Amino acid sequence: MSVVHTYSDNEKILVSIDCIIFGFDQNQLNLLLFKRKIDPFKGEWSLVGSFVNPEEDVQNAAVRVLQEYTGIDEIFMEPLAWYGDVDRDPGGRVISMAYYSLVRIDESKVIKADSYQAKWFAIDEIPPLILDHDQMVQDALDKLRRKARYEPIGFELLPEKFTLPHLKRFYDAIYQKDLDRRNFRKKIISMGILTKLDEKDKSTSKKGAYLYQFDADKYEELRSKGFNFVI
Repeated sequence: MSVVHTYSDNEKILVSIDCIIFGFDQNQLNLLLFKRKIDPFKGEWSLVGSFVNPEEDVQNAAVRVLQEYTGIDEIFMEPLAWYGDVDRDPGGRVISMAYYSLVRIDESKVIKADSYQAKWFAIDEIPPLILDHDQMVQDALDKLRRKARYEPIGFELLPEKFTLPHLKRFYDAIYQKDLDRRNFRKKIISMGILTKLDEKDKSTSKKGAYLYQFDADKYEELRSKGFNFVI
């Protein structure tokens, strides 16, 4: 005989959103964290997050959280994974949907930084995080690195105009290693996704370095078709 379960027969489970917000600031990859304001773990560093409101879709809740913390309405965001171990949160039975996003730090206002005590941390200087947030960050980094191999990324984190050394530092930050300069330059130019400008950045030398822009059409073509960016 089958057992019939009804909604009222089951205890309520909370659903939360956790956002892994990466930012790039010319030289390094950063992660936005905030000090938790409620128990358990009050005062400890946490990913940016919130519970999903009853009237919200999960995706809309993620958009709300990202907008509240960064002040940006349109932001690159992708789902990462569900995290639902029974004992993951001592505060209650909570299942979390994690998203990762990419922002330019110079554009991100972090408009509620004072109230949230939000702060950017270099990716190699992240303090211990609460719950399973360390695992979420590692999973997001792994996904970002896989994505960088098979899709052109950079629009979301680089300024409109940039130098090749600047672009290389971006990929160095993602892979957390110093990529070979010659191979990188040869590989990235061969893709045809960059447009060389008649302008130079002379902030680091008198000779300066030529500025480039992404070719949006070629960029989207490669994004849809994919490629293998192994250096």
